[in-house]
Amino acid sequence: MDATTIAAALKELVPEAEFGIGAASDQPTLYVAGERLVETCRALHDAPDLAFVLLSDMTGVDWWPNEPRFEVVYHLASFDHRTRLRLKVRLGGDAAHLADVQEIWPVANWLEREVWDLFGIVFDGHNDLRRLLMPDDWDGHPARKDYPVQIKMTPKVYEPLQLSAEQFRANIEADRHRRPAPAADRPERPKDTEAAG
Repeated sequence: MDATTIAAALKELVPEAEFGIGAASDQPTLYVAGERLVETCRALHDAPDLAFVLLSDMTGVDWWPNEPRFEVVYHLASFDHRTRLRLKVRLGGDAAHLADVQEIWPVANWLEREVWDLFGIVFDGHNDLRRLLMPDDWDGHPARKDYPVQIKMTPKVYEPLQLSAEQFRANIEADRHRRPAPAADRPERPKDTEAAG
């Protein structure tokens, strides 16, 4: 099944929803609005022509400073049809809320907790939305691009993280001085005169 076929099947099952087809080389990719996520997921799971019974993974993407800022990405698998699907939902930075899909795929409990913990996206209706990877008293969500990590510096999104040619040469020279000389340049150690006994 390709993305167009899946979108057409979903359009019959969830006529109020609009589905966008995403560019992808590895598997079909669809976009759906957050308001229609639960209906869409239920149709993907329950319809025999689709039967996406496995939510294998879920993650978030932060496109800061662009809007919509976030994408939540669901990776689904249909064993009956030997097909995978990447389902994406775009969310604005000010409205990072999405319905929870635990009733459809129980594994979403842990996956939604992880996305909330790292990105701060709230899953409305989740029965246990608390830290999963970070300590309970952690402040903020560390996978956000504007999260200050170990340095007191404004994040620079569009500047390349590379060294100038002079900085690169200086680093190489400093590294050479720290390392021991190659074996050919070292003086030979005196050999033991005593026989091993």
